[in-house]
Amino acid sequence: MNDTKRLTEGALMTGIYLLLLLVIIFMPGIIGSVLLLILPVPFVFYSYRYGWKPGVLMFIGALVFTFIFATVFSLPVTILAGVGGLFLGGSMHKQRSPYETLAIGAVGFSIGLLSIFLLTQVLFNVQWMEELNNSMEQGFSIFESMFSGLMGGEEIQQEIDAFRELIAFIPDIIPSILAIAGVFMAFISQWLTYKLINRVENQSLKFTDFKNFKLPTSILWYYFVAMILNYVTVGGDGLLYLAAVNVFILTGTLLVLQGFSFVFFYAWKKKWSKVIPVLVVIFSMILPQIVMYLVRIIGIIDIGFPMRERVEEKKE
Repeated sequence: MNDTKRLTEGALMTGIYLLLLLVIIFMPGIIGSVLLLILPVPFVFYSYRYGWKPGVLMFIGALVFTFIFATVFSLPVTILAGVGGLFLGGSMHKQRSPYETLAIGAVGFSIGLLSIFLLTQVLFNVQWMEELNNSMEQGFSIFESMFSGLMGGEEIQQEIDAFRELIAFIPDIIPSILAIAGVFMAFISQWLTYKLINRVENQSLKFTDFKNFKLPTSILWYYFVAMILNYVTVGGDGLLYLAAVNVFILTGTLLVLQGFSFVFFYAWKKKWSKVIPVLVVIFSMILPQIVMYLVRIIGIIDIGFPMRERVEEKKE
């Protein structure tokens, strides 16, 4: 009976996935972009219900039916949704904490994105790095032509040189870009699946309050080691340089999140308006060189020192 139910639900989830995929293929644009974020949910939900092994069988079935009923170019999309969904759903099946599940799901989606990056080059001869460089060169030409007409002298030359350095730097941080994209996709898929589970099973799954978000102390060691290596290997092009740059960016991003978490925690403790921490986030995006730098320092202090305990003590 249980096997029949599992197979029936697996077929249903596979059918829902294929239906969403076909809608995306035939209705590109805004609707397709929104549905693209929903695609992993059938894999997450099924893996959550029955574990990762039945989830793998569903994934294989989805690949076969994608090849038959959709197009071969849709296979990378199925790989991304399936791998990310399996990691997320398998973690939820083992009842891991929401943020631990998010981290595991982010790894799955990052692997899926990397698989797409490699498979499309091998199977479809899509040279992503060459396309990226061409796009950036076009952007640079537009930037140069626009600013050359508005400004002149050393000022415009400095801006052009800075933009050129940015263009040259972007290919080096492709792994970080893929990882950050993986975190975003995992968060959306996990949040949507929580909503589905709560509706179907009458549960109350949700992310714990962001103000309680806490990273392990080991993140600081990774950050500082990567920072030192980043300075030592600056201007290089070897594997050590690429590893140092990407680890530094990823750990730095996590420390910024930790800093934002403390800001929300402090505002909650002081009974400030919720608008204040939101404004801190907004100004961090507007003035990253100043505000976000300070938020990162707050994140470092929050992990390395018992700041929250001291706030709790003062409150008492």
